[in-house]
This record gives sequence, C-alpha cells and structure tokens, in this order.
Amino acid sequence: MSAPLVLGIESSCDETGVGIVRGHELLANEVASSVEQHVRYGGVVPEIASRAHLEAMRPALERALATADVDLTEVDGIAVTAGPGLMGALVVGLASAKALAASLNKPLYGLNHLVGHVAVDLLDHGPLPQPCAALLVSGGHTSLLLVNDITGDITELGSTIDDAAGEAYDKVARLLGLAYPGGPVIDKAAADGNPKAIAFPRGLTAQKDLVKRRFDYSFSGLKTSVSRWVETRRRDGEDVPINDVAASFQEAVCDVLTAKAVDACEHLGVSDLLIGGGVAANSRLRSLLEERTAARGITLRRPRPGLCTDNGAMMAVLGAEVIERGLRPSSLDIGANSGLPVSTVLV
Repeated sequence: MSAPLVLGIESSCDETGVGIVRGHELLANEVASSVEQHVRYGGVVPEIASRAHLEAMRPALERALATADVDLTEVDGIAVTAGPGLMGALVVGLASAKALAASLNKPLYGLNHLVGHVAVDLLDHGPLPQPCAALLVSGGHTSLLLVNDITGDITELGSTIDDAAGEAYDKVARLLGLAYPGGPVIDKAAADGNPKAIAFPRGLTAQKDLVKRRFDYSFSGLKTSVSRWVETRRRDGEDVPINDVAASFQEAVCDVLTAKAVDACEHLGVSDLLIGGGVAANSRLRSLLEERTAARGITLRRPRPGLCTDNGAMMAVLGAEVIERGLRPSSLDIGANSGLPVSTVLV
C-alpha cells in the first residue's frame, strides 16, 4: 500500500494553514497569516482572526493543490485541527474540512494541534524514536511531553501554570516599546545585548518548587520582574538599555526551558528530545538546547523554523500517521474543543 495522500487544515489561532503530504513527504505547505491585522492591538483578536480565516481558507487551499499538483479527489483523507485553540478560529477550519469531507466522500480526522507540532518533525527527520520527550513552546502553550506513540500514547509531564513563553515575549516587547509579535523582535534585540547584564529570576526552580512542580513552568513572575526593573529606571530618569533587557529576559526564559527539558530526559531515561512550536524558532533557545543536550548525550530533533509555527502540513502528516495505523475516522458531527488535552490525539 502506498503512503496516504493527506490534506491538512490548521486554523487554531491567527494563521490559516493548508498542507498536503504523502506519508512523510511534504508536497505543499501554504500559510496565510493575519498577524498584521492584530499588530495595533498588541495581541490576537479572536473575532478578527476568525474572519481572516474565512477569507484566506479557499485561496490557501487552491495554492496548496496547485503546488502539490494534485486534485482534491485524489486525497485519502482530510486532517484538521479540532483543538486546542481559539474557538471561533477552530470552527472555521473544522467547518471547511467537514464540507470537503462530505462533498468528496473522504474520511475526516479531527486532530490535536499540539500533537501536530510533534508530528511535523517526521517531515524532516523521519519516524520518531519511541519513547521520546517533546518540548512545545508557543504563544499559547508551553509543555513538556513524554511521547510513547504519536497516535495515542502521550503524557504531559509539565506545563506553564500562568503565561506561556511566547505570551511573556509579547508582553515584555510591549513593555519595551517593541513591535508585535514579541518573539522575533526580542530575539533580534537580544543579539546586541548582554544576557548577563540583569539577573532576572528563573521561575519554579527553587528547591521547594522542584519537589511538586519539577517539570512545570512559570513566566508571570519573570514578566513582572522585567516590568519593575524598567519602571524603576524610567522613574529615576535613566535610559533603559533595551538590548540588555531583551538579552537578559531571553536568557532567563531559555535557561529554564532547556534545563527542565534536559532534566526530564535524564529523569525518564529518554535519549531523544524534540522541540516544536513557534518559539522553537528562537535562536537562543535552539543554540542553548543544542549545547545542553550534546553535553548529556541526548539527541535533539529540531524541525526547520518554517515548520515550527502553525501550519497545515503538521496536521496532514499527523493524519497520515493515523491513517497508516488504521484508526477510525472522526464523525462529521464532532465539535471544536478549545481546551482539548494533549493526551487526546484523535477526536
């Protein structure tokens, strides 16, 4: 049996993604972002994102089909994000996938957005070792996972108890007067700063925290510390060294993210660690993780930056895995679930 040809649709936040894969071969990955429509608000506005998905879905689908040089009638299944994410945005993608599945008489697979970020690495590096650990870092999620089976045996080891890492980047960027989204601009500013200039705190790393929250994250306190430091400088009439603040903040985030991920691997005896999500494209996070995993003999799997952000290809390749395992398709009456737990791969 040849590898399944799968169409994937992703619309959990502000990016409309349509991807096409044949097994682990990427044929097309079209992404339309509405980020420019959210810039003046300093964050994603759900209603604006939903309307943007409505406008972008068909053009993105047509571009993907043209790039892959396939006809809709040829696909073996349609995979779509069913959650987690913004409810209105999820509904647009799910409704689009249902319409295609019903009209073409193709099986529908409602899948987990977070698991898609793990599965996308299959397109770059092939089958995942079993088990492996995964660090997912994005604007809405920061999680450590144990992946025994990408299609149905995933355990969340820890997650953020407040702000996600990407959310903290956005808030600190706004505090410093930098553009939205904050991740890329802080990463760029940090390149010209001193990461040791300011000793910002590392959340949930005290001995008492490691007893109960060993693999959990917290960035709210760090964000508050940056805010107070900057406010004190401004109150005293001193200039704020933006590059140094950015570098010191970023170092604090990446230090905790990488230290806990490596600790999880060693604690569980897992020799492979995968990183995914939009913040996985951050240059300091990638370099520090590479340094620390190499020192511990852990193999690091990093999808190319273009596959780290939300996209349809990640849902398509997860769908291909589900089809290969012979799992049942989803019902056409499934609903979107904004709080879908990572342990639920197929809805």
